[in-house]
Amino acid sequence: MSALRNGDARASRAVFLFPGEPGYDESRAVWNAMHDRRPVCVVRCRTAADVSEALRYAAAEGHPVTVRGGGHNVAGAAVADGAVLIDLSPMRGVLVDARAGVAYADGGCLLRDVDAATTRYGLACPAGVVSHTGLGGLALGGGYGWLARTWGLTCDHILAAEVVLTDGSIVEADETRHPELLWALRGGGGGSVGVVTRFTLRLRPVGPVHHHVAQYSLDTAAQALAAYRDFAEQQPSTLHTVGALKRLSAPADGGGGGDVVLRLSAAYFGDPQDGPRKLAPLLDAAPPQTSTSRVLPYLELQALGDHSEPPGHRYYTKSCYLPGLSARAVQSLLAGAGEMPSHLSSIDFEFLRGAIAEDPGHDSAFPHRDAPYIVTASAQWTDPADDEENAAWARSCARRLEAYRLPGVYLNYAQDTEGAPEDSHGTERARRLAAVKETYDPGHILRGAQPMAAVRPPTQAFEGMHE
Repeated sequence: MSALRNGDARASRAVFLFPGEPGYDESRAVWNAMHDRRPVCVVRCRTAADVSEALRYAAAEGHPVTVRGGGHNVAGAAVADGAVLIDLSPMRGVLVDARAGVAYADGGCLLRDVDAATTRYGLACPAGVVSHTGLGGLALGGGYGWLARTWGLTCDHILAAEVVLTDGSIVEADETRHPELLWALRGGGGGSVGVVTRFTLRLRPVGPVHHHVAQYSLDTAAQALAAYRDFAEQQPSTLHTVGALKRLSAPADGGGGGDVVLRLSAAYFGDPQDGPRKLAPLLDAAPPQTSTSRVLPYLELQALGDHSEPPGHRYYTKSCYLPGLSARAVQSLLAGAGEMPSHLSSIDFEFLRGAIAEDPGHDSAFPHRDAPYIVTASAQWTDPADDEENAAWARSCARRLEAYRLPGVYLNYAQDTEGAPEDSHGTERARRLAAVKETYDPGHILRGAQPMAAVRPPTQAFEGMHE
């Protein structure tokens, strides 16, 4: 047993929690309740030095390592049986240099921590749409969100990072120091090459947002989706319009409980007074059954999705990129929605591109920037007895879209962690990521959201790419 276990005087300020000790079970629990894994210990860290000590302990004991920031990854990548879990959740400090337009955010920050610190200055780092998501997991896997079409992905805004390597050394990765490491951190599943204890993030101006939600019944959804397709592909980059097919949990006006509806939600980041005019072509082409709009602070926009994805529920997702919303693809989406077994589930889709598809001005590992659409069957339920039914539904939705999809997956939406790296990043990027892995973690101690292993011949089988 390590000296740390026995309270050696050289031990860091990190708190080591072993099975049976108070706090162990709470620390290993993650957002997706499907994952009930038991690490050999949880190490709660407050500083980079604590992380260094934890990594040296894991190496000495011969244990692999996982890292928890927000614990929000749908695949539960933060925790693994038989591994040392480095818990960064105590590290949630944010410093803002408003004049420089830069934030310094600790590795355990949630998105709400960064937003709360930056929006008081009228600034924000583009990020996801659920405020209890961890910054680290989101940024290291890419980072779609409301501001992505306007300013790009979260990973595009990583200027530098403090990284603890598996030998315990602490380095700063930026454009001149460890540039290959920085490249891997920018959307390459960088949690597999080092533990990021501080991000240096570029910030963007943000103000009040015009937000609009339009709802359609299932019998008008096909027409509305055709109008959405024509509108979304022409919308300005300052407008982001997303959609969801959901089953109502309570009776709708004029309909029975459990009806499937289409919701189109838009956020306009220009002058809020111009928002209605920017959305008029969509609403004129497809008049909604119900419609609401208001101007709200960006901080409130970022928290709108929190109630719909609470921790402790069970989640299973299948996702793919689409080149377009053809009539057949739309019919596949509607058929899947009609079979949705849980009113908590949804089929979510959005038109991407905008700033996502542009060169971010630096080298980045993030792939598939040109993908027009992303579609995700998001199964959500609460009873473990319903696991197979709900997971099977998400898989069936993905199979329906097999004939229309583009190659590749989005790492942050991938349900399972053992897929081939080339499936998410392509062969060339996967080889480069594997080289970075060999340089910075030659012992393959770190288990990130996706392993950076030797490249296999690419597979064309849909289930092999997503299961």
